[in-house]
Amino acid sequence: MLEILAPAGSMEALRGAVQNGANAVYLGCGMFNARQSAKNFTPEALAEAVKYCHIRGVAVHLTLNTLVSDREMNDLCKLIRHAALCGVDAFIVQDLGVVRQCKAIAPHIPIHGSTQMTVHSLPGVRLCAAWGFSRVVLSRELSREEIRYICANSPIEIEVFGHGALCMSYSGQCYLSAAIGGRSGNRGRCAQPCRQCYGYGRMQNNYPLSLKDNCLVQYLQELERMGVASVKLEGRMKRPEYVAAVTNVYVQAAKNGAVTRPMMETLYQAFNRQGFTDGYYQGKIGPEMFGVRQENQENNAWYKQVRQSYEAIENQLVPITMEAEIRREGCKLSVRDEQGRTCTAYCGGAEEARNMPLTERMLAERLEKTGGTPYYCTDVRVTLQPGVTLPVSAVNGLRRDALNMLTAQRARQGTPILGKPLKTVSFPGQRKAPVLTVQVTTREQVTAALMKARPAMLYVPVHLLNEDLAWCEKLSRYVPVCAALPRITHDAEVGMLLQNLRRLKNAGVEDVLVCNLGQIIPAKEAGMRLHGDFGLNIYNSGAVYTLRELEMASVCLSFEMTLPQIRDVSKAVACELLCYGRQPLMVTENCLMHNRTGKCTCQLAPTKLTDKTGAEFPVIRDGISCRSILLNGKKLNWLDRQEDLVKLGLWATRLYFTTENPREVDQVIDSYLRPRPFDPGANTRGLYLRGVE
Repeated sequence: MLEILAPAGSMEALRGAVQNGANAVYLGCGMFNARQSAKNFTPEALAEAVKYCHIRGVAVHLTLNTLVSDREMNDLCKLIRHAALCGVDAFIVQDLGVVRQCKAIAPHIPIHGSTQMTVHSLPGVRLCAAWGFSRVVLSRELSREEIRYICANSPIEIEVFGHGALCMSYSGQCYLSAAIGGRSGNRGRCAQPCRQCYGYGRMQNNYPLSLKDNCLVQYLQELERMGVASVKLEGRMKRPEYVAAVTNVYVQAAKNGAVTRPMMETLYQAFNRQGFTDGYYQGKIGPEMFGVRQENQENNAWYKQVRQSYEAIENQLVPITMEAEIRREGCKLSVRDEQGRTCTAYCGGAEEARNMPLTERMLAERLEKTGGTPYYCTDVRVTLQPGVTLPVSAVNGLRRDALNMLTAQRARQGTPILGKPLKTVSFPGQRKAPVLTVQVTTREQVTAALMKARPAMLYVPVHLLNEDLAWCEKLSRYVPVCAALPRITHDAEVGMLLQNLRRLKNAGVEDVLVCNLGQIIPAKEAGMRLHGDFGLNIYNSGAVYTLRELEMASVCLSFEMTLPQIRDVSKAVACELLCYGRQPLMVTENCLMHNRTGKCTCQLAPTKLTDKTGAEFPVIRDGISCRSILLNGKKLNWLDRQEDLVKLGLWATRLYFTTENPREVDQVIDSYLRPRPFDPGANTRGLYLRGVE
């Protein structure tokens, strides 16, 4: 059966989801979830929410899907322990360090990989399965064919995003909100700058980053046939009426298959951005996927009607059976749910009937009146001594007592055996100055001055190395060369990627820079030495240690960390830091250049977006694909403060060249060797000083 997984940003929204038929809800507790602006749940409210759901046969998935710093890890572990004692049914996670603690403290609770992990290929799913995950939420950008392929070959459950707001960037790979205002999407504080106006080249009243809401309601039975286990509905920051209405429509569609016009009208009424889109699912991406929210006058009558579906009413009913014995010497009623829980209530003996004796039918009809409770009776078996009667009040009391006991039993959680949090294994890192590494985007950026600087590692896009193996071998004679993989690799691209890596291995290239989890298995199969890029979002010591277990040679730490966090993180593998370059703020499946011109021009000169303040954001493509990478307008620059980076225990600091021409590359190399004064108009210190929320 296809699970409909509904959002719960508050207790009222949770009731709206449950009473409208959700099989499971997902919610946050405290600060460790990707919707910090939602009401969320206190630890005490979490316990009540789990009881409410479990009584009604609904599962509770707790979102722990943010990056967590080392100093926050103790509080996170307390929450994991509390949630396990409450009886949550799954943890939804992003951070590899959080995964380690969940497995250590509550190994019996399933772990679901959040869409924030950017898992979009079968190798990524296989890696999560090897780590003990029971489910992965796929990236929202996948087509039906890609979802079908993954489901057919996945060793674990697959969840897809069915309805609600679409992020422009691949989830987990957006740093735009953090760069603009210090509010990190990876920390649950996204300010949604993608919904603002931008122009191409100059400010215009356009919305090139604002996608319509996703809507897959008509494909639910197709998804179930594919093998999808769960369809997620977005909306933890939406009002309870939205949650109730959308959940109801999706539950109806999952059960009946048909999607009627009134059902679609309900979805439009609940929320839309100039309609909905199924562009990713259909594999039809482009300008028609974009839209903005249009403010309409609230329909108070509609909201009132929706609230009636969950206020003071029980719609999510649990089937039970009853068995009654009515005798002069004593009466009892047993109730039993589908899981086999049985509760029995007793009362005094039946009385002699003076007029009309009680019949089996009369008793069954009275017992079946379970209104106002979360139960409905599917079968009543009666053993009735002839010639007796039992007052209605006594029958009601038997039913009430038996159902109350069953409710208490369904809400009760056994005491799980919990483990202890993992302690950080200290690896101090290097005490000497970090070495220089350089990453280029174009062949022209590999200048004579760059080669003369003799970087300890030169990261070159894999497609450039494969285009000219002679050039690749020439580079390798002067500096260690590392093949830099594209940010995103779908399953259709994995075969060619593996073939290219094997060619490079034969040409003498030993190292590869991996940008997402799905690239790790192919890179290992090619026999390459692994280096982790910033897209892995490594934010704490536990996450670094996970890469040590994967035998990675190095990792580029998240550029959302502060210098003290970088200094204090345990260097279980060699750690690297971006110290110069335009930080990539988004990677998008929609080609921003194609959306502008109506034709593919992303292989030509890069374009740029301009916001309402005049700030510019260059756009380049991801490798040779038509995916776009949105860059920060200002360049991260720590070249004049390299002495501050020496104290961090780093293996390397990286210069990252994107839009620079050869002359600009040489100037940056010279500034690295002979630091120049900082220019705040063109440069930024990034987040290393101010950090993120």
